[in-house]
Amino acid sequence: MRRTYLGEFEEMILLMVAILDGEGYGVTISEALEAHTGRIVTFGTVHNTLIRLEEKGFVTSALGGATAERGGRRKRLFRVTALGSQALQEIQQLRQHLWQLLPPHTLRLGGI
Repeated sequence: MRRTYLGEFEEMILLMVAILDGEGYGVTISEALEAHTGRIVTFGTVHNTLIRLEEKGFVTSALGGATAERGGRRKRLFRVTALGSQALQEIQQLRQHLWQLLPPHTLRLGGI
């Protein structure tokens, strides 16, 4: 099976979708990303990334109920798919493996 790779930003958005557990939409994902990473991004950047992740099969979306605060418009809520969950687990394992390979002396002051 051919593996689909995620860029760093796609990975962070996918993680935020997983953290928000089905309650995430463009605005809440943007706010969570800023709150947890300090990274400020535009709604359009997040939205385009969500669409790309959906096309790759890592997330799925569905329209939520209409809300008064949105002028009666419905929110498109995102949820991680099984493929997205698998990708996150593989990324986590790969990163842990790579950190374990790092020689201890490189983390000292002036190392990295």
